[in-house]
Amino acid sequence: MPTDTSLRPEPRPAAPAAPPAPATAAATAPAGPDTARMTTRAKLILLLLCAAQFIIALDFSILNVALPVLGKDLGMGQADLQWAVTAFALPSGGFLLLFGRIADLFGRRRLFLIGLALFTAASVLAALAWSPAAFLAGRALQGLGAAVIVPTGMSLLTTTFAEGPQRERALGISGTVLSMGFTIGMVLGGVMTDALGWRSTMGLLSLAGVAVLAAAPVLLSESRHPERPRIDVPGAVTVTGGLLGLIYALSTAAEEGFGRPDVLVTLLVGLALLVAFVVVESRAAQPLVSLPMLRRPTVAWGNLAGLTTFSMMSTVIFLLTLYLQEVLRLSAFETGLLFGVQGVVSAVAGIVAPKVIGRLGARRTLLVGLLLQAGFTAALLGLGTGSGMWLALIGVTFASLGHLWAIISYGVTATSGVPDAEQGLATGLVTSSQQVGITIGIPLLSAVAAARIGSLRADGGGFAEATLGGIKLALGLDAALVAVVAVLVAFGLRAARGTRRG
Repeated sequence: MPTDTSLRPEPRPAAPAAPPAPATAAATAPAGPDTARMTTRAKLILLLLCAAQFIIALDFSILNVALPVLGKDLGMGQADLQWAVTAFALPSGGFLLLFGRIADLFGRRRLFLIGLALFTAASVLAALAWSPAAFLAGRALQGLGAAVIVPTGMSLLTTTFAEGPQRERALGISGTVLSMGFTIGMVLGGVMTDALGWRSTMGLLSLAGVAVLAAAPVLLSESRHPERPRIDVPGAVTVTGGLLGLIYALSTAAEEGFGRPDVLVTLLVGLALLVAFVVVESRAAQPLVSLPMLRRPTVAWGNLAGLTTFSMMSTVIFLLTLYLQEVLRLSAFETGLLFGVQGVVSAVAGIVAPKVIGRLGARRTLLVGLLLQAGFTAALLGLGTGSGMWLALIGVTFASLGHLWAIISYGVTATSGVPDAEQGLATGLVTSSQQVGITIGIPLLSAVAAARIGSLRADGGGFAEATLGGIKLALGLDAALVAVVAVLVAFGLRAARGTRRG
């Protein structure tokens, strides 16, 4: 596919709200009384861990509206700009499980500090980048640092706050902060790029990283898995290689199509390695992912819902960024402000979600959230080339509301009915679903959109019309996938409940 018919330079943002699994994740070594009241030190630790996750959320979104300016400054072509995001996504998604297990073995605090130091140094490199190669190296190292920070930060949080009201409150706050981080990143990206240039966005991440890194050694205590598990080397190699191959193939296909030999080869190799990973894990004494755990219906269906809501909502944000800037020709600042409205609603939805779960139950809230997300994503099929800003705002806002409810309730569902001794494994699956969903959703449907755009351009369609046609096809598939998964989860959980009663 010619590069001028592929998707344009907008990046691949993460899901607008990507909180870790709330409410029932377990600690390996809970500390403190089982009350919702926190000590001053506990509040400071929570603030620190939320700040670290906030920085990662910022990094996912702060470049979203800056890429066109960045490309001109560094001399990167349209087809190369995708690597500003792919270079981050490859290591952040590919190495997540491996670093989570290394942290269990060698110490979560130690790995957390190493991840923060690496991320901060990489942000400095990206801010000072003198060439495309230097910038992409910085982005890749940022992704590697994120792959360390995300699992270790979650483990430190769950081992600091006791299971029950304390942890529920901590995870609720963490989820809301992550949602706000993504949204603030969208707004800051537009404002700072217009006022100070794109380098200021990377500079902000550097300063934030230094602040968190300075406070972390004082507040955090070391923790390890009590049994000091061995690293599952075959599992780590196959899952890391599989995810890297899959992410590379889908990301490249979004720009170049599936016809390139390297895309097909890496896609097949990636899928083969993931199949091998499943075989390896079924035989490993201490696997990275517990396959027997997935035989529990609540765990399996809950994680399927989580994987779907993360991957599909992140795609909606990406496609609307493309629509607003490339079809409606909104500026970076205007695009950021529009997503700011959506983010405020997302934050409110995260705060209200526990009350909704208390009234409806986690499973019903999960289904309502998925259906809201699917319905308002489908409503975006009414977007046009001359108008559509208000429809985009309403659609993404209420789709995000459903997405937040789905996030909160899928974490509760996927860890319900699991014995305390196995809660750590269940939490690991929830975190993995979140990160894999963020990584693969956008390149998958972007490839679909790019193929449609190329086809319409080849048939003589105008740029705006062709781009909108590709966006609508991807949005339609997005809404359909979420709706289908909602139905499957509803029947799966109902059947599981009926079997237990029987």
